Formats: sequence, C-alpha cells, structure tokens
Amino acid sequence: MSEDDKSSPAFPQEPIDAIATPFQRFLHTEASGGIVLLLAAIGALIVANSAFGTAVESLWSMKVGLRVGDFAWEHSLRHWINDGLVTLFFFVVGLEIKREVVHGELSAPGAAVLPLAAALGGMAVPAAIYLALASGPQASAGWGVVMATDIAFVVGCLALLGNKVPNSLRVFVLALAIIDDIGAILVIAIGYSHGFHALPFAAALAGVGVSAAMQWLGVRAMSAYWFVGILTWAALHESGIHPTIAGVALGLLTPVKPWIDSERLDKFVGWARRDASEPLVRSKDVRQKLALASRESLSPQQRLEDNLHPWSAFFILPLFALANAGVAVSASSAFDPITLAIIAGLVVGKPLGIFAFSWVAVAAGWARKPDDVGWPMLAGAGMLAGIGFTMSLFIANLAFDGGSLSAAKLGVLVASLIAGAIGMAALWAFANRKH
Repeated sequence: MSEDDKSSPAFPQEPIDAIATPFQRFLHTEASGGIVLLLAAIGALIVANSAFGTAVESLWSMKVGLRVGDFAWEHSLRHWINDGLVTLFFFVVGLEIKREVVHGELSAPGAAVLPLAAALGGMAVPAAIYLALASGPQASAGWGVVMATDIAFVVGCLALLGNKVPNSLRVFVLALAIIDDIGAILVIAIGYSHGFHALPFAAALAGVGVSAAMQWLGVRAMSAYWFVGILTWAALHESGIHPTIAGVALGLLTPVKPWIDSERLDKFVGWARRDASEPLVRSKDVRQKLALASRESLSPQQRLEDNLHPWSAFFILPLFALANAGVAVSASSAFDPITLAIIAGLVVGKPLGIFAFSWVAVAAGWARKPDDVGWPMLAGAGMLAGIGFTMSLFIANLAFDGGSLSAAKLGVLVASLIAGAIGMAALWAFANRKH
C-alpha cells in the first residue's frame, strides 16, 4: 500500500469552509472558551455602568414561565438561566469528572493525592479568611463564594502561556480544578439548598433510578434519557435542593464504556467491504449499520461531552456571565466588608491554602511533587486558582441578594482579575528557572 493510500481521504470542500474552518480552529483552541467568557463579563460590566443598565436589568428580571388557569410556574429570565441552562454546564462537569476518575488524571493510584490536598487547602483556608473578615447581616452566608475555581479561565490562562508551563503542572491544575468542582457541588448541595420538600425529592431520586435502570436494560435512545433528565431536574427544582445537582448526578451516571468495542467495529468494517457490490437497497442497509457501529464505538460520555462542551463554553457560560457579571461599580461597594473579604479569600486564601496543604502532603510523604515543577511555580498555579468567576458568581447568587449581592459580585470580579494577572506573571517568571 502506497503512502497516499494510507492517508485519510478528504471531505468535499464547500464555499462555507473558508469561514467555518478558521472558526472551528478557534473553538478547539484551549484559550477560546476563556476569551469568550472574558468578553461577556466585560460587556456585562460596561452595560451595567452605562445608561442602559436599568433596562438590561429589567430584561434579566422579567418573569418567564408557564401559566395554565390558576397554575403558574414562572421565574425571572435570570433564574431560568442560572437554574435551568446552567444545569447543562453542571452536566458537562459531571461528564468530565467521570472521565477523569475512570480514565484520566484521577484514575491512577495515588495520582490524586497532591491535587486533593491542594484542593482541600484551597477551599478551607479561603473560607476561614472570608469568615474572619466579612461582616454584615448576610455576610456569613458567603463562605462558599471563595471556595471555587473557574476551570475555563484557568485552562485558558495556561494555554496562553504555551510550552513555558510543563505538562505536569497542567495536569496538577486540571485535577485540582476538577476536585474543586466536586467540592463546590457539595457546597451547593449542603450549604445552599433551602425549604426541603420530601415528595419532589423522592421523585427526583426515582428519576435518577429510572435513568440507571434504562442503562442496565440497554436503552440506547438519547431522547429517552433527555426526557427523564428534564423530569428529574423539574422534581429537584421543586424539592428545595438546587436543581443543578441533577445535571451532576446524571453526568456521573453516564457510561464511559462504548457499546461497540474496537474488535467488533473492525468486524463491521470488514463485513461492509465484503458487501460493497450488493444492490443499492442492501448497500443502504450496510451503510446504516456501519454508521451506527461507528457512532456507538464512542462511549455515551465521550459523545455527550464532545457535543455539549461547545454549547457550554460558548453559549451557556457567556450567557450566564452576561446575566450575572453586570454590577454597577460604586465607592461604597468597593469598600464593602463582603467585597474585601471575598478579595482576600480568593487572592490570599486560595494560593496560601493550596501551597500550604501541598507542602504538608509532600513533606509528610503522602504525595509526590513532579520533578519539573518547582515550589514557586506551584505557588503561581495556586494564585491562578484564585480565579473564581463562574462558580463564585453562581454561589454568590445563592448566598446574597440586594446590595450584598452587588458587593459580592464586585469582589469576585476584582479578585479574579488580580489572581489571574499575578498568577500569569508568576508562572511566566518562574517557568524556565531551575529549582
């Protein structure tokens, strides 16, 4: 077989490819999601501090829902984004956690010890600093705001640094952020669920059970799982438990094993070649079976993550930022105790907790630091983890309202900006030094 025969055949070229191909390259760039999210946040801030701020806030506060007779299920547009669309983001988070635990960076024995220690420090120390500094009627509710790391921004920052950052540090930060996500999910479920109702919660558990049973029975139709998932979300929404937890639970349930393994796929390909000379009707049947076998050779987890990640990164999260990052900046909110406590928690507490707990874990012999990652670089990564943004804003919306919410949002935005700038500068400075 010649070299040309071994190369992949090209797809037909269309006029739209001149536009679509560069756009697709941008979408598949690691930093692209963070760039779009940053632009959305900047846009929200500009609008909130412009003459259009009041009108845009009225839009996000507009009631939307279903009304039939005396029955009404209506909430603000912002609520549907935060509790509805963001559930898909949490579903993708659940898919990513499942992948990392089964096949990824958290699957090897002992591989998770260092990032686990770092993540625990990165949650406990910021929360302690926040509670020590915050004051006011609602202040105590905000301890969870400073515990989160925005994985989209952090991965984007690391991508911008390119090969100056060793891959082992990328792995450490990714694992830390994933464990951090797990911690944030637990914080939301335990600390920010209100007015528990047993009957809807039982219905939500039943929905999760039905999804698991369908997997056991071998149900392959995605539409059936989406239907059960939406009902599960609705039940959890009415139970008092935050409904985004439904997305995480269903993501963690998604199988990582493909229905068609590589050996069986090879058999389908060989069978299709032998039947290539059959009449058209038979040829159509062959192609349909080959297409099904090819699709099912990827696990449901992989297919769903591939399909939903662009929607999460380039639509849901930017829309969330537009709806939540807009805050009118004033002198009073800039020096609000909640604002200052959040800045201290994320900018000081995050890197301090990550560095201290990592050092203890290594010194005690519980974990091993990668040889090509020096302690200054690990400190820089800890500072970068102070970018809370998406998850911090999400928890702030659960913890606060009114002026306290505005102060918390401002604290998150300022802290994320400071942490990102210092973290990038530190990693740039230390990346090529010997330790």
